[in-house]
Amino acid sequence: DLMRGELMILPAVTYLAEQLLVADPCAIHAEREGLKAWLATTLQDRLTALHDRASAVPYSRDAEARGARKLKTQALVYLAAGAPQEAAVRAAAQYDGADNMTDRQGALMVLCGLDTAAREEKLADFHQRYDGNALVIDKWFSLQASSLHPQALEHVKALAGHSDFTLHNPNRVRSLYMSFAGNPGAFHAASGEGYRIIADLILALDPINPQTAARFVPPLGRWRRIESGRAELMRGELERIAAAPNLSRDTHEQVTKSLG
Repeated sequence: DLMRGELMILPAVTYLAEQLLVADPCAIHAEREGLKAWLATTLQDRLTALHDRASAVPYSRDAEARGARKLKTQALVYLAAGAPQEAAVRAAAQYDGADNMTDRQGALMVLCGLDTAAREEKLADFHQRYDGNALVIDKWFSLQASSLHPQALEHVKALAGHSDFTLHNPNRVRSLYMSFAGNPGAFHAASGEGYRIIADLILALDPINPQTAARFVPPLGRWRRIESGRAELMRGELERIAAAPNLSRDTHEQVTKSLG
């Protein structure tokens, strides 16, 4: 089941984009999600049966149980693409019945991408349940920033103002913004707002933690491999960063290299 769970995962948008000389990440993302939706619609009965069967396997650290947990969440991932209402009900039930973090986080990941009341309910529960556990709260930020929800970009902007977020915590910054930069549908929004968010972050973070700020330059630095409209927007944000006064050496080197 562990192998079956891995085989159910489609190649990532980043990997697919790397196979092309010039890519449109949003188009690749849309095609990938379309394939998931088609598979989910075609195989819905088998996916629900798979989720039922995997959910019946009791928690254990052995390979069979670990595989069941992987399959359980992957079945939900597909159902979310083709049968979102069914997925929302099942993900909420999986969350509520979870006796381990893998199942709970997997269910919350699926709910984060759905437009359902259960999304807000379980996010609030998760935050309350693990408040004070920094690593788990990092995951709470990451799940929302990397989600397939159509409003993910707006969610990231709101999370930046959350009381648990601070630019002085590098792990928290990475959890929110690296997850966002790896979210093709949000980061590569046609408006360019995703690029602007990362550029603004770099400029705000550079005086506080230049090493971490510099690590956020590469997502913008891939502009040469992106279709021309978005590439121009990405390059424009890099030029805006480069023009900022008192830029740290770390960030300046990364930006200069990216523009080179």
